[in-house]
Formats: sequence, C-alpha cells, structure tokens
Amino acid sequence: MSDPRTTPSIFTRGAVDLSALRSPAPAKPAAPSRPTASDSAPSGAAPGTLPGLAPETIIDVTESNFQSAVLERSLTTPVILDFWADWCGPCKQLSPVLEKLAAEGQGAWVLGKVDVDANPRLAQAFRVQGIPMVLAVIGGQPVEGFTGVLPESQIKQYIDAVLKAAGVDSGAAAAEDPRLDAADDALMVGDLDAAEAAYKKILAESPADAAAEAGLAQVELYRRINGQDPASILARAAADPDDLEAQRLAADVEVLSGQAEEAYARLVALIKRTTGDERDVVRKHLLSLFAVAGPDDPAVAGARRALASALF
Repeated sequence: MSDPRTTPSIFTRGAVDLSALRSPAPAKPAAPSRPTASDSAPSGAAPGTLPGLAPETIIDVTESNFQSAVLERSLTTPVILDFWADWCGPCKQLSPVLEKLAAEGQGAWVLGKVDVDANPRLAQAFRVQGIPMVLAVIGGQPVEGFTGVLPESQIKQYIDAVLKAAGVDSGAAAAEDPRLDAADDALMVGDLDAAEAAYKKILAESPADAAAEAGLAQVELYRRINGQDPASILARAAADPDDLEAQRLAADVEVLSGQAEEAYARLVALIKRTTGDERDVVRKHLLSLFAVAGPDDPAVAGARRALASALF
C-alpha cells in the first residue's frame, strides 16, 4: 500500500461494486430504522468511539460488520469511511480532524474507520491505492472521495457535499450561505472558472468572508498546479534550492499532499535567502497558502510567527 504524495484524487460515483461484501440474502427490515451501536459492536460502546460521544458517531468498520455498520446504516445516515493504517504518518494527521468533525456533526453522519491491514478485502473492494483515503457511502452506494491529507476547511466542504447529497438537513447546513454552497459545488466538480467568479462575487459583497477567501485561494492553488507532475516539481526543487518557481510549486504540492507544515517551512527558509521583489513574491505566495488552510489552523499560527521572525 503506497503513501502517495500527490494531489487529492476523486472517485466516481458508483464506480465501486460492493455486492461481494454484502451478506447472503439479508432479511429486509419492515421499515428503515437508525441502527444502534449493537449493529457494529458486541456489548458496550462501539469500538473506536471517543469518550463522551454517542456510539454511532465513530465506529470501527471490519469485513465482518460491513453489511450492518456501513451498508444498512447508510440507508438512513451517510457513512464517511477513513481508510488508514498504524504505520501511515499522514493518516495520523487526518484521522484526528475527521474525528473532531464527526463529534461536531452530532450524528448527522457517521465516521467509519477501516484499518486496511486488518481488512484487505475492504481495501480491495474500494480500490484503495494509497492512504489515507476517504470516501462516503450513501444509501448503500459509494460517492466521491479523496486521497491524502486536506486542510480542515476542504474536509468540511467535502462533508457538507456528502450531507447535501444525502439530503441531511443539519443545523450547520441550514445556516450556510447559498452563495458559498454554489461556489463550493463548482470547486468540488473542478469548474475553477465558475468557482472563482462565485468566490469573488461573495468577497465583493462581504470582503471579510474567510470561507470565500479560502475558496478563492484554493482555486488559485489548483490553477498553479494543474497539469504539473508533482514528482518532477519536487525533484526540480531539490536540485536547485534557489529556483523560486520550483520552490513555490513544491510548496503547493506539499500543501495538496497534506504536508502543509513542510510547505510553510520551505517558503520561510526561502524568504530568509531572498531580498527585495523576490522576497515579496515568496511572502505573498506563503500568505496565499495560509488562506487555503484558514486563520484557525494551528500550523498557520506557528508559520506566521516564523514568517515574522524571518522578515524582521
């Protein structure tokens, strides 16, 4: 199982055949009902549940409980699967964010954690080629997902899209700005022109909108990296530490592959080695990456301190 350093990949709705994982001829219930913790775990709380959380918020998914814990549960509640392994460093970055968001979701969706080493048939069925990998199951069918570690703001966008696809009317969804929904939807399907126009329209009307600012920064990031080969970019940057374009693109690749702290450190080090207009170009690039993550990201707070020290 590889640990890819590439941009997040998108999986096509319905591209995975889950029929082989279904239990033979399960009895059809009289009416769908929200499963309880006993569906996926023997006595006591569901495995993997954080202290204080409802048993259904976070569950361990295995080959033996997949039918009840995921397929049947997804008929009433969307299940977002986190494919991970103990040896995977990026998994340890992503999983705590997903767990926190699951807690904040208060049961609107369920986080199912899949250890790929212990459940190879599940990894094969979902065509897992690299971890961490995240996708959702709604109504017994898989929907789009991503591979790698994303900023929390992008993970929230993905979860919002899953809830919308499932028709979940959560409190958070009700409070959302429909303008932002449209912009995020365009970004999710890769329509960068439409997403850019929508985010700019929001910022023209609400200049302090942090979500729109983050969205626009994501558009710019995807545009810079579009058509580029991540491995070649990183090799070029390693070969010439003073190649400003290569170093900036390498930072973009690192952000998209869940290595934001490495990206920030790379550009801070470059700022220390440059002056004048070159330094300002790198500084603005770093600020654009901060915008992608959002002001509440702890890694951004630390990198801002390092930036201030490098500048002054």
